[in-house]
Amino acid sequence: NIHIAGTWIEENTLFDLRRSLQTIRDIVIFLKRDEEENTPYPHLYALAGEVVVFPQLLSKIDSILDKFGRVKDNASPELSRIRKDIAYISSGISKNLNAILRLAQSEGLVEKDVTPTMRDGRLVIPVAPAFKRKIKGIVHDESASGKTVFIEPAEVVEANNRIRELESEERREIIKILIAFTDILRPLVPDILLSYEFLATIDFIRAKAILAIDLGAIMPDIENVQLLRWYGAKHPLLFISHRKQNKQIIPLDIELEEDNRLLIISGPNAGGKSVCLKTVGLLQYMVQCGIPIPLEERSKVGIFDNIFIDIGDEQSIENDLSTYSSHLTNMKFFVKNCNSRTILLIDEFGGGTEPQIGGAIAESLLKRFNEKSTFGVITTHYQNLKHFANENKGVVNGAMLYDRHLMQPLFTLSIGNPGSSFAIEIARKIGLPEDVIADASEIVGSDYINMDKYLQDIVRDKRYWETKRQSIRQKEKRLEEITETYETDLLSFDKQRKEIIKQAKAEAEHILAEANAKIENTIRTIRESQAEKEKTKEARLVLNKFKDTLVNEEHLIDDKITRKIQKLKDKEKNKKQKESLQKDPKQNTIAIGDNVRIKGQLTIGQVLDIQKGNATIAFGMIKSTAKLDSLEYVSKSQVKRENKSTLVSAATSDDIREKKLNFKLDIDIRGMRGDEALQAVMYFIDDAILVGVSRVRILHGTGTGALRQIIRDYLRSVPNVHNYQDEHVQFGGTGITVVDLE
Repeated sequence: NIHIAGTWIEENTLFDLRRSLQTIRDIVIFLKRDEEENTPYPHLYALAGEVVVFPQLLSKIDSILDKFGRVKDNASPELSRIRKDIAYISSGISKNLNAILRLAQSEGLVEKDVTPTMRDGRLVIPVAPAFKRKIKGIVHDESASGKTVFIEPAEVVEANNRIRELESEERREIIKILIAFTDILRPLVPDILLSYEFLATIDFIRAKAILAIDLGAIMPDIENVQLLRWYGAKHPLLFISHRKQNKQIIPLDIELEEDNRLLIISGPNAGGKSVCLKTVGLLQYMVQCGIPIPLEERSKVGIFDNIFIDIGDEQSIENDLSTYSSHLTNMKFFVKNCNSRTILLIDEFGGGTEPQIGGAIAESLLKRFNEKSTFGVITTHYQNLKHFANENKGVVNGAMLYDRHLMQPLFTLSIGNPGSSFAIEIARKIGLPEDVIADASEIVGSDYINMDKYLQDIVRDKRYWETKRQSIRQKEKRLEEITETYETDLLSFDKQRKEIIKQAKAEAEHILAEANAKIENTIRTIRESQAEKEKTKEARLVLNKFKDTLVNEEHLIDDKITRKIQKLKDKEKNKKQKESLQKDPKQNTIAIGDNVRIKGQLTIGQVLDIQKGNATIAFGMIKSTAKLDSLEYVSKSQVKRENKSTLVSAATSDDIREKKLNFKLDIDIRGMRGDEALQAVMYFIDDAILVGVSRVRILHGTGTGALRQIIRDYLRSVPNVHNYQDEHVQFGGTGITVVDLE
């Protein structure tokens, strides 16, 4: 809080402020780089119109902080002087300490490879406990194993004290600089907060755009009426979850309009009813929050004033609410407050109590909702609600389709007919005794069983005709594509034929002109020779020779035209062969959509695109490009056989990902025995290489140096170790080894 005079902003906060203000400035410059009438982002241009960017404040911060967020030496003359004194005295301490260390080494008091280290901000010398009285000074610390003590020699104690005093002066001077800056900053705080609100708005807009790109979402055609006309809608969370598992989501098509406002969805358990309902609720809420949603562009989206939701179990011991009581509490609120601009989302309508009375109350509520022209998506298993939807305008049945032969849900919504719960079939598939199923069928009666069977038949027939219609649509589309291709090719052939004929005519006219000139020249020669036999004979020979040349050229032109036409035919033939090869995956030629693997490898991918001998392949979530020559075709049966190995590789990938998240860049082996420490470091380096870390630190302490030597001998033998060295003296010196990995 800097509102009070005399307070100051800390260095790290000031650095964050500088980066935020720079970001705001860059955004405003980007949005206002064009004139208002020419900008591609008119709304964002208007949003950035009155935002203050504080260039003088940025310049002032840059005069105080360096690019790493540390106060500069030249932030003030006094700070510059203090830091120069610290550097000078530190240099003197290092020289004295090294001289003392060399003397101690020569007397055998300290190991030869020992270097000064840092303890509590003071430079000290590591010494074995037996020799600690041989060196005059202050003992500051000892190693975890107790085999090393850290002594500050008496000769440098005073200098180290002076360093501490200068550091205190440095901190006081930095606070003085920050207080002066804070006094400049304080009056600008309200405007800065407004700029931060602009930054938050831009960040929110960008987050929406990133989410939309990730989901393949669009901003659909929105109308200020109450309707849902959605095609290819996807539940965002389910889409992301399935994508991680390389599974396809089945999109939702749903229409709710004035005549069919309330959709009653029925069908088997785990058939997708609740997912359908939650997709509607989530996407409608997202779009009314201004977030793009994943559906097809031809969809239309309406606006609702209220979205009422009753999903899940809201029972409460404290409030004496059972599951059914909580549902009724919600229904009481819905009936009281719903209107024509409300959409209801109710899961398992009427559930939680005795079926007959529960179904009756649910039907009565549904009647009230319909009378108030409310929109809604409601899931249920009650037959009376299905009958109500069939007999009342404004309410429509919907079914989640189910494959009776495979006994598995299709997760597809079909509007117009109710769905069967397939209770008998599912019970039989699970293996419930046949006599139990027979008794249950007798209890509910033949009418109920037959009605359920008729529903199943309707669903089956509808699915058959839907499949048939889809197949016809695909064939019609393919036929249109083939027709368009042939029409294009015919136009191309006609154009090329005209070009060839035009060229041939031009050549013929040229030859004819040459022939006329030759004939006239021959006649002139005969006349000039006054009908001398030799001259006449010679002229005729020349003319005949030219005639033969014309005939040969005519043949050559004919051959040329024939060759061109044949070339066009061959081109069309090759094109058809290529199309047929792409359609037939059993051929050796690889086509788009085939399963392939790179020769010599096990991973199977799918071909997404082929261009100029190169194929784009999807290996799970990773796309790669490879030469067609390096790929081999994999049949569907092979893919099924290798599913198990795929699961294993996926599990391995998950293990590596988890290991990478939990991996720590430091290992502390101080106090361990040599063999125990070596084993720990071996596992640590293996894990570091596996997760792809570039630098790690091993804390082994100084001590006698034996542990350090063992570790370095091992590191020298590891091929992936690029370099290893002591840590900087201020961060541990010889007590820590820094390892760089390739």
